[in-house]
Amino acid sequence: MGRLFIVATPIGNLDDISAHALQTLREADRIACEDTRHTLKLLSHFGIRKPLTSYHDFNEGKKAKALVDGIEGGSNVALVSDAGTPAISDPGYRIVRLCRVRGITVISIPGPNAAVTALAASGLPSDEFFFAGFLPSKQTARREKLKALRDMRCTLIFYEAPHRIFAALEDIQTILGDRETCIGRELTKVHEEYLSGRLSEVRPRVKEVGEFVIIIAGATADAPRRDLTREEVLKALGISRNQLYDLFFKK
Repeated sequence: MGRLFIVATPIGNLDDISAHALQTLREADRIACEDTRHTLKLLSHFGIRKPLTSYHDFNEGKKAKALVDGIEGGSNVALVSDAGTPAISDPGYRIVRLCRVRGITVISIPGPNAAVTALAASGLPSDEFFFAGFLPSKQTARREKLKALRDMRCTLIFYEAPHRIFAALEDIQTILGDRETCIGRELTKVHEEYLSGRLSEVRPRVKEVGEFVIIIAGATADAPRRDLTREEVLKALGISRNQLYDLFFKK
C-alpha cells in the first residue's frame, strides 16, 4: 500500500520550500494539485517532472476516491495546493479523511502557512488565536459570522480576496468595533506589506490588490456584550417593538 503526503508549498517566495518537501515531490508517483499550470511552474523551477492530477473544490469528491484507490494499489501521492498547506482553507479534507477511514498512512510535510506567517509578524497576542478562514461573500452571512465571533477573547485571523477586502473590513469594524488590527498583503512576495493600527486608521490605507490576511485583536474583558441587539431580542420573543414597549412601560 502506498502513502498520502500532504506537502506545504511556498505562499510567494519559492525559496521558502523545504528540502523535505522537494524530496517528497521528487519521490512521489503522482502529484495532486489545484491548478496543474501553477504547480508545473513550481516543479519546473526545481527541475522536477512528475504526473500531475487536477484536484480542486469542484472535483474533490470524485477525485478523492480515485486517488485513494491508487494509493491502495501501491502508488505514493503528494497533495499540494496552489500556495501554503493543503486542507487549510484549501482542498484536501476529503482525501485525508478517506485515507484515515481506509487505514492508509498520511504524512504531513510542514511548511509555509499564510495565517501563521502573518500572525507572527502582527504584534498581536499569539498565545491563543482563532482561524476563521474566508468570511462569507454575502454581507448578511458575513455579518452573522462576525457576530458569532464578536465575544471571543483570542486573536482572530481571516483570509480575504482583493475584490472583497473593503466590504469585509467595513463589516468587521461595524460588528467587532474599532479594534487593533494588522493586515498582511502579498506575504513573502516582492510587494509584501503590513498595515497596523486601529481599523479606522488602517482601512483608508489598504490597496485593493493582492491576497490578504487580516489579524484582529480579540474582545477585551470590559468590552460591552452586544450579542443580543434589540432586533434579535424582538425576533427571539416573537413580538413587535410596540409590544415590547407596552410590556415594560405601559401601565
